[in-house]
Amino acid sequence: MNGRLTSAQPYALGLFRMVVGLLFACHGAVSLLGLFGGTNGNGGTVGTGAWPGWYAAVIELVGGGLVLLGLATRAAAFISSGAMAYAYFKVHQPEALWPIENHGESAAIYCWAMFLLIFTGSGAFGLDRLLARRASARDGQPAEHTPVTA
Repeated sequence: MNGRLTSAQPYALGLFRMVVGLLFACHGAVSLLGLFGGTNGNGGTVGTGAWPGWYAAVIELVGGGLVLLGLATRAAAFISSGAMAYAYFKVHQPEALWPIENHGESAAIYCWAMFLLIFTGSGAFGLDRLLARRASARDGQPAEHTPVTA
């Protein structure tokens, strides 16, 4: 059983990355594009250049999209994790100590999920892996296959 789960790890990680990236990008789409009801429930958006909301929304939309696609996953996850750490400590934590009290659960979860992706990479199904495989085939070198293990 343990062997089967270990062999499926890159695929589970790839699915995890895609779900986290999609949900993260949706947060940016709400603030930047007014989708899903927008910031005020009537399609409202944050003002262009407004600190920190507009910048956070750009990071959410672009970073989430890159993570979803598995393209520049580690860099996008690094920036996204930092943005969510900032959001938690500057916006939520001053309201109360615990995330459940200060409504910072999503910032904390996204921060740690993106932090995990910095170290694991895109897993299966990512464009990072596809591009690396194509480049190594073009150069005549064997593709580097580094499975994620615990």
